Amino acid sequence: MTKIEKNDSVCAVVNSDEPVITNVQSALDVLMTAKYEIGTKNIVISKKLIVEDFFILSSGLAGEVLQKYINYGGRIAIYGDYSHYTSKPLHDFIYESNRGKDVFFVGTQEEAVDKLTQ
Repeated sequence: MTKIEKNDSVCAVVNSDEPVITNVQSALDVLMTAKYEIGTKNIVISKKLIVEDFFILSSGLAGEVLQKYINYGGRIAIYGDYSHYTSKPLHDFIYESNRGKDVFFVGTQEEAVDKLTQ
């Protein structure tokens, strides 16, 4: 993880060559690692580091992971290209998430950091 500070806020940027969020427990591990090693609950992660099932809403993984993050006071910004997804429920989910203040789906790492440090 890399620490990024901006506007008096801290984000933990997850770095890996393989998926790090594969289930609810691994997502919690990421949050707790950020909390104890970086000192933040703001997670910035590439969508490439999250298993594809997360983006299939019927799998329930996204709902479970994001509910855990909210329960533990975590915030997450996932960056990447979402244009190839055709699921209307997923597009609606992304739209609604981006209207809140805890979960964001954006295009770039810079946008992700900006969302969590505003």
